[in-house]
Amino acid sequence: MNRRASFGLRAGLVALALAGCAGTPPEEDPVQIRLKDLDTRLARIERVVANQSLLDLSNQGEAMRNELRAMHNDIDQLSNSLEAGRKQQRDLYADLDRRMKALESRGAAGAGGAAGTGEGPGVSGAAGDSPLPGADDKAAYQAAFASLKDGQYDRAIAAFQKFLVTFAGSPLADNAQYWLGEAYYVNKSYPEAQSAFQRVVDKYPQSRKRPDALLKIGYCQYETKQWASAKATLSQVTAQFSDTPAGHLAQQRLDKMATEQH
Repeated sequence: MNRRASFGLRAGLVALALAGCAGTPPEEDPVQIRLKDLDTRLARIERVVANQSLLDLSNQGEAMRNELRAMHNDIDQLSNSLEAGRKQQRDLYADLDRRMKALESRGAAGAGGAAGTGEGPGVSGAAGDSPLPGADDKAAYQAAFASLKDGQYDRAIAAFQKFLVTFAGSPLADNAQYWLGEAYYVNKSYPEAQSAFQRVVDKYPQSRKRPDALLKIGYCQYETKQWASAKATLSQVTAQFSDTPAGHLAQQRLDKMATEQH
């Protein structure tokens, strides 16, 4: 074979080789295969990351739900404890109210001796502080209170009225004024009782009987169906004397009014 023929054969083989490379399908191209593999792996990684984020969110949501359930349980327990405390308080106040009414019906049995000696609840001072003869005002007070205690309400009213005229300067005057109101109240003379209690508030603003007098004003207004006035007066008692028996009883009556829709 001469040189010209050999050169022609080589040129033909090169051309066939080039034609073979140019005609290779893309899906069999090593570069394309590699790129496709990378794309597949990247898509897989993205799915894993996305799923992990969703899992984290799901875990956080479940943790929050558990915390909310725990908070609801705590709230339920607190509500039950609060309701139990309120019931106990209502029972206590109801018992106090019954005891007060029992005392009123008997004229506050036993309190006369304490008032007469100037000691104990409902007494604003010692009889010895009065410029008037101590024995006289004390004896008159005890006599009036004895009538109230014995259920002789009309006689007690007359005796307390006389005491307040005769011994106007006595340190027992504010107590006498208060028990005059109580005598009217247990006698169901509510307008007169309200006026007597109001005089305690107006004339003896420093008296220890003032909270009780305000409470009884509210009671009188309740009994005479002065609903708005009763609510205002009882609310004043709860605001000014919240930690006293009068304040507790006022709140109990307000609760009763709310139940009765007054």
